[in-house]
Amino acid sequence: MSDAALTETGVETGTERRDFIRASVVNVLGNAVKIVVEAAAGLAFGSLALLADAAHSVADLVASIVVLVWGRSVYADPDDTHPHGHQRVEPLAALFVGSVVALLGLNFFYESVRGFIVGVDVRFSPILVAALLFAMADMYVLYRYTTWVNETVDSAALDALAVDCLNDIYTTIAALVGIAGVFFGYPLLDAGAGAVVSVLVIYQGFEIGRENVSYLVGAAPCEDDYQRVVEALRSHPAVEGVHDVAVFYDGTDLEVEAHVEVDGELTLVEAHDIETELIGRIRDLDIVGDVHLHLDPAGIGEWKDAEENRE
Repeated sequence: MSDAALTETGVETGTERRDFIRASVVNVLGNAVKIVVEAAAGLAFGSLALLADAAHSVADLVASIVVLVWGRSVYADPDDTHPHGHQRVEPLAALFVGSVVALLGLNFFYESVRGFIVGVDVRFSPILVAALLFAMADMYVLYRYTTWVNETVDSAALDALAVDCLNDIYTTIAALVGIAGVFFGYPLLDAGAGAVVSVLVIYQGFEIGRENVSYLVGAAPCEDDYQRVVEALRSHPAVEGVHDVAVFYDGTDLEVEAHVEVDGELTLVEAHDIETELIGRIRDLDIVGDVHLHLDPAGIGEWKDAEENRE
């Protein structure tokens, strides 16, 4: 890779890291403001709906802080203790966010059922409505900003935070429906709306977790991505065959291992040049991080096959 390309890559990574940190900080501040507004209004008028929504945001605040402190290390260079880099930190942070979302959904569902059983005690005030509308606007702006930043950063952790912002809007709508029920004399409407929304929150938290567990355990990609890698190898004019291809996630990037068959009469220098070209081809795919290739003389067969024959 040329010095100019290395410089460009370094600048790009630095910009992505800066954008990631900025978006994480904005998420922390946005959740903190929402907590203060809703908790103050909830305490003033005895609204369990607002206090529950504020408590939900406390966990969101913790998740945002974790992503800020933990997730940004994905942009750190490889070192002696992490020779392949820190790519798995990002899905680990996203998995934490997904777990928090699912647990909060379960808690919200429990509180909704409890409301049906023991009832609720809240005094209506326009301030409650104003606080909820502010919370919805706050989360919508936060969702749009995080999504916009993530179009270039493409971070699993930021994607999880954006989904969580969307969840906050749904839970706040549920709280708003509950406050409307109080106004019209039907306070149990709060519990019913909360139960419905909590199921959606649980599902979205589960989906965030499921996707990022795949990244962490080194799962295989979809068939289309696998074929893109194989085609990039086979399309090289010097390649006569490809076998033992393994494509799997290392964090959110794909790692590629493959045996490539070439002319056995090539010199070592010629074979080295072909290997370099092939690695460059694969790394040019936006989904690939690291590549490990082994060049085999075409038609000779694998050493492991010879071992099996001797047995």
